[in-house]
Amino acid sequence: MSNDNIVWHQASVSHNERVERVGHQPVILWYTGLSGSGKSTIANAVDRKLFEMGCHTYLLDGDNVRHGLNKDLGFGDADRVENIRRITEVANLFVDAGLIVGTAFISPFKADRAQARELAGERFVEVFVDTPLAVCEQRDPKGLYKKARAGDIPHFTGISSPYEAPESPEVHLRTAEMSVEQAAEQVVNYLRDKRII
Repeated sequence: MSNDNIVWHQASVSHNERVERVGHQPVILWYTGLSGSGKSTIANAVDRKLFEMGCHTYLLDGDNVRHGLNKDLGFGDADRVENIRRITEVANLFVDAGLIVGTAFISPFKADRAQARELAGERFVEVFVDTPLAVCEQRDPKGLYKKARAGDIPHFTGISSPYEAPESPEVHLRTAEMSVEQAAEQVVNYLRDKRII
């Protein structure tokens, strides 16, 4: 919905000034993968590494955001789409402030990730946390797969709702073959190689 009475106000501190101050390029690190794939764990490890390197960062985690900003949303398809749209808008604000922002969300649909990429532009780095369903289900840190298999959780990604894997992510983490430390280092190395940090 648009409103002619709402006007975008330019900030007195420009985006370029903010980027110059922090000393690195701002990007969205968009972690996507099944529940239990290790998105939050890896995103936190990357965030810690970047923070210790002096980078200005923030991590938006799926569960945490649903406690506040998105607590009014469920898990049906329409609510998942809105969840990702809101997260993208918030992440873009962080990027405008000059930060490297991690977003750890299942974000199961290609179209939603494509919309996020379109809104973020060249500042979007898709990180596919590629963990086989069997491994995620074995880990099941929150007991969600067990509930989903019992029919207690409808629309559960990987069980009763699809996960559309990225076809060409900027960073592809095959977590069955690497440690959390190795995965985090792969992300940081990508940022170095692209001169983001």
